[in-house]
Amino acid sequence: MLTITREAADAIDAVVRSAPDAPETAGLRITRSATPEGEAGLEMSVADGPAAGDAIVEAEGTTVYLETEAAELLDDKVLDAHLHGDHVHFELRDQDQPG
Repeated sequence: MLTITREAADAIDAVVRSAPDAPETAGLRITRSATPEGEAGLEMSVADGPAAGDAIVEAEGTTVYLETEAAELLDDKVLDAHLHGDHVHFELRDQDQPG
């Protein structure tokens, strides 16, 4: 299952809280997409709650909803975040890779 670092949880919480009229069940939703080159990509968006079939990851007080294909792709990954001034860069790495 996807692991979420404290830094990523803080960034997710800030993104979700900035969404207008976000309900208490709101979280970050990650879906699989395809890049123009046909490679696997991921998209993030704020969702009011899970869609049917979503995996739910709760960590450090935040919630992430994973679409089925995204959950499979991220099963052995760590989601981290780094603040850069007024924006955040999310990073995915293998669980056995040092942060």
